[in-house]
Amino acid sequence: MKSLALDYRRNKYLYYMIFPVILYYLIFHYVPMYGAIIAFKNYRIADGFLNSPWVGFEHFTSFFQSYYFWRLIKNTLLLNLYMLIFSFPAPIVFALLINEIVVQRFKRVVQTVTYLPHFISMIVVCGMITQFLSRDGFITDILVFLGMERQVLLAHPEYFRTVYIVSDIWQGIGWGSIVYLAAITGINPELYEASRIDGASRWKQTLHITLPGILPIIIILFILKVGHMLDVGFEKIILLYNPNTYVTADMISTFVYRKGLQGSFEFSYATAVGLFQAAVNFLLLIAANRISRKVSENSLW
Repeated sequence: MKSLALDYRRNKYLYYMIFPVILYYLIFHYVPMYGAIIAFKNYRIADGFLNSPWVGFEHFTSFFQSYYFWRLIKNTLLLNLYMLIFSFPAPIVFALLINEIVVQRFKRVVQTVTYLPHFISMIVVCGMITQFLSRDGFITDILVFLGMERQVLLAHPEYFRTVYIVSDIWQGIGWGSIVYLAAITGINPELYEASRIDGASRWKQTLHITLPGILPIIIILFILKVGHMLDVGFEKIILLYNPNTYVTADMISTFVYRKGLQGSFEFSYATAVGLFQAAVNFLLLIAANRISRKVSENSLW
């Protein structure tokens, strides 16, 4: 305590700066967690959190035994798996390519153009996707030119995951590459000079210097990604899916939204499903961190 008091006296202005951040997390992230107890109750608004009757794990059991359980798990895991395979490496490859551009003006133009989709509102993005993939949309025209039958792609469940992944790459490839470009600038230039003296080509420099240099960042971001394997943002899916595509587009997050805030208002049931999702994500994060620490000696903690 004495050392803490001494440190406070020496750096009190730094402590003042961090107070608003701590306050924000306490009010908006930790205090609301108290409401998770309704997952174990039959919550009624008139009775409140404390007076609603306890039901134990009834809502969890009901979800595990429901028709939707395996469909939601499968859809959520598959979409996240495809994102790990296609969306996650895309910014890494893009950052490596950007790093090879010598003309600085062209490099800045490419970076600016690819950053722009990140700043477009999700509603506008989904509106654009819907228009482009409509029966007379320009992407549909291109696909028809390539020999595909004219149809509304968002009305077919087999195309939903492809549309989601491609649009996700388009939105995030530029913005996601920033952290990798920053990591590349931190690599010691003497390593490149030494490799050039030894006759290494640009490809070998990328393979043996650049990639190992940004590997710790890649592993940390990969662990964080694995920690969200059961978590898909519901906004974009809700704006794109429809009852015809539920078989592949319905995720845990959209199911929670429908149960909690649409139609039936089953707050306790929706909270139980969301709590299950968060618990699995937490376990996956710990497992990925342990595996990474054993395999590569890089980890979050």
